[in-house]
Amino acid sequence: MGAAILRLRTEIEARFETPLAFRRREAELIPTGIEVIDRLTDGGIPRGNLSEICGPESSGRTALVFAILGQATRRGECCAWIDAAGVFDPASAAEVGVDLERVLWVNCGGNAEHALKAVDLLIQAGGFGLVVLDLGDTPDKEARRIPLASWFRLRHAAERTGAALVAVERQVNARSCSALQVEMRRKGPVWVGKLLRGLTTQAESQRLYRVRTAEFTAVR
Repeated sequence: MGAAILRLRTEIEARFETPLAFRRREAELIPTGIEVIDRLTDGGIPRGNLSEICGPESSGRTALVFAILGQATRRGECCAWIDAAGVFDPASAAEVGVDLERVLWVNCGGNAEHALKAVDLLIQAGGFGLVVLDLGDTPDKEARRIPLASWFRLRHAAERTGAALVAVERQVNARSCSALQVEMRRKGPVWVGKLLRGLTTQAESQRLYRVRTAEFTAVR
């Protein structure tokens, strides 16, 4: 069998001037605008793929996604925020530089199933540079019910349309379906006298089976 495959390959190569070879397509990235995170993720969030950003409340997960959203809208891209629990705060997003006129906000009022259907419809339709599925305030039990088949379907749609699909969660759920996983952990407050100056956050990135960790301070 092996000899037959080699013979077939030789015959095919003889018909082309350029030898056959596997080519790895380098994914285009959306930078986060946060230098530490960009270094951690090799430049940002990959387009045409699924990424997961997770962590507990006050871990910096939403702030990081707002930073990515701000970068995308400043480049003139149309973006979508699928809000499963109805907690998206447009004022906070605008404060960090998000152009709200370029963001389609879909409020699903606490229905994770509706959120999943909405993100599927929007990413299949195309035309969005960044699509965010916010499950950060969805109970873990509900988020874990999402089958891997659904995550694979969303990833393949992102590959086809070239959109960057980002899932915001409390913990990693898509597992092998996601090309990039960033886990956020709060380390502690930073005080200046009696004033809260910011929060120290630890970010751990896993991409292509490489794990990296860094800490940074989110200044208020």
